[in-house]
Amino acid sequence: MSLVVNSDHLNPHGVVHGAVVFALADTGMGAALYPTLGDSQICATIEIKINYFKPVASGQLVCIAEPLNRGRTVANQESKVNLADKLVATASGSHAVFAPRHEAIQE
Repeated sequence: MSLVVNSDHLNPHGVVHGAVVFALADTGMGAALYPTLGDSQICATIEIKINYFKPVASGQLVCIAEPLNRGRTVANQESKVNLADKLVATASGSHAVFAPRHEAIQE
């Protein structure tokens, strides 16, 4: 998946906010996992670790995500976020795989 950077993605220092890159990496991992889910299954992020390597001010960020291990209830994945041929960030994450039983909590 990809994201074209615009001014809404920038922090006060004029570079893409880390949360934008994080969301792209997390969403990429979810998208890579979804085709492996059964009809009644969903997934939810348990944990993510991200490393940022280079700041980005403009251009198109591209996320490539791949499953590393798919167990019955937990999947482990990895994302790489690039700007052209430059590695911007890598992330590894764990995602729960389950059939929903309850509504989300509400206030």
